[in-house]
Amino acid sequence: MGRWLLLLLIIVPAFEIGILILSGNIIGVWPTILLIILTGLLGAWLARREGMETLRTARLQMQNNEIPGSLALDGICILIGGAVLLTPGFITDAAGFFLLIPYTRGIVKALLQKVFKKLMSSGSIVFLNRK
Repeated sequence: MGRWLLLLLIIVPAFEIGILILSGNIIGVWPTILLIILTGLLGAWLARREGMETLRTARLQMQNNEIPGSLALDGICILIGGAVLLTPGFITDAAGFFLLIPYTRGIVKALLQKVFKKLMSSGSIVFLNRK
C-alpha cells in the first residue's frame, strides 16, 4: 500500500504538470488559470452542499435510532473529494468530482466496502465495540 501511495505522489503531479502545460499551449495560460480557479470554486461549493446533505441525513438517521454507517463512507469520500479539488490540476479535479457526485461516489463506496470487508475478514482491521 505504501508503495502505491509513493508512486501516486510521484506520477500524478508529473502528469498534472504535463497536462497543465499542454492546456496552456492549446487554450492559453489565462484560460487555463481561470479554469483551475473555476473548478476549485465549483468543487468547494459542491463539497459543502454534499457535506451538509450528508450531515442532515445522518442526523435524521440518528434521531430514528439508526446507525449512519453508509454515511460515514459518504463523509470520507466528500472530504477527500473536496480536498483533492482544491489542489490545482485536471486529473485531481476529475477524481474530486468523481468523489463528490452522488452517483459516482456510490461506485467508490461499493469498492471501499469490499476492501474493508476483505481487511476485516483477514484480521488486518479489527473494530472494538465498547459499551
